[in-house]
Amino acid sequence: MKRLFALVLACAMLLSMAVVSNALAEGKPFEGVTITVWTGKTEYNDIGKELMDKWAEENGVTFEVEFNPGGTEGDNIMKTRCASDDLPDLMNYNSGSLLTALNPKNHFYDMTDEAITERFDDTFKSVVMQDGRVYGAPYTTTQAGAVVYWKPDYEELGLEVPTTWAAFLDNCQKLKDAGKVPVELSCGTTWTTQVLFLGDNYNVLASDPEFANNFTAGTAKFAESEGGLASWNKYADLVDFVNADASAATYDDACEAMATGQATHWFILTQVVPKMIAAHPECEDKLGVFAIPGDDPENTGLTVWEPNAWYISKDCQHIDAVMAFLEYWYEKDTMDYYFSNYGANGPSCVKGYVLPDNVAPAIKDDMQAYFDLGHTAPALEFLTSVKGATCEQITTSAALGQIDGATAAKMYDDDCKKSAMQQGLAW
Repeated sequence: MKRLFALVLACAMLLSMAVVSNALAEGKPFEGVTITVWTGKTEYNDIGKELMDKWAEENGVTFEVEFNPGGTEGDNIMKTRCASDDLPDLMNYNSGSLLTALNPKNHFYDMTDEAITERFDDTFKSVVMQDGRVYGAPYTTTQAGAVVYWKPDYEELGLEVPTTWAAFLDNCQKLKDAGKVPVELSCGTTWTTQVLFLGDNYNVLASDPEFANNFTAGTAKFAESEGGLASWNKYADLVDFVNADASAATYDDACEAMATGQATHWFILTQVVPKMIAAHPECEDKLGVFAIPGDDPENTGLTVWEPNAWYISKDCQHIDAVMAFLEYWYEKDTMDYYFSNYGANGPSCVKGYVLPDNVAPAIKDDMQAYFDLGHTAPALEFLTSVKGATCEQITTSAALGQIDGATAAKMYDDDCKKSAMQQGLAW
């Protein structure tokens, strides 16, 4: 009986070893591992899901996905789960001030010493960092708050991309004199009116590199800052150059106008570029992007919205598997497939990576040039948790000429004070 038992045990061990051997031979080093994932539906799009499923199949992993509802609700859920130590293995979440509010060093795996972090650009790392340690990896590309423009108008009138605000206004006057609409304004979708102000943060920081820190501390204000006030004054400079239906035009109306050459400039997030090309493929080579100009022609740069990031729970039991997945996520073939099929809103945060040829020149060439020069800065919301709740209402009033820049700046400072006081900041 003992011999029979020993024989059965030996057979079982051989069978087990054969299963492991077969799994390894099939390239499935993490056979049987389940990784829980928390992500938004926009991020978990058809292409992203396809790539994740491909890696999971090849490596023997199961992804269990639950969805972030987004907005304030999603932020509150994340805070609650951090507080209760109930985090999934892998999370797709915001970078910047919303991450900082979670105190990531207490909840997320420290990626600083992982090899992949050396591939991420410093601007991105700055918005997933706490106390000099890196806790996140970029999900997709950047985008910028910039000027999307209609290149044929520039070619027709012999205009050059402006590197100062004065030169931009001069271009607008020439466009107006030629019977064109210099600036598209879409106040019917009020959030879009914020982009001129928020996208000017590069210039605010160029004027005062410590503005974001001092603003958070309550010692700097837009109404009292030369660079900050200049941002708000730009709205008044444009009042005579906007489309006739500016007060009612929506985001979709503006997309249509810009994609068909009915207007020349639009201050908007560059996520709009692939959207317009999808609706009007013929406009791809006619759209360009340039940074909102400041006053120094030698220092013109983009204000960048950094992407959501991947974070790993510090309690994750499968760090090796998750890190292997992230290594795959940043392989050139993986990124090429994603961006070729889903598109890109801006340059990648992965140093040295070149977007595929089928990405629009406005993104791949125009925007990349600023990244190559190092002329980028994060949007203010990545540098401070203080933001006024009525920003888009104030920017809309300023854009329509209902209030001047100084009044708008003071209104915004007062609005931000409420936010700061709610956070217990010394304003």
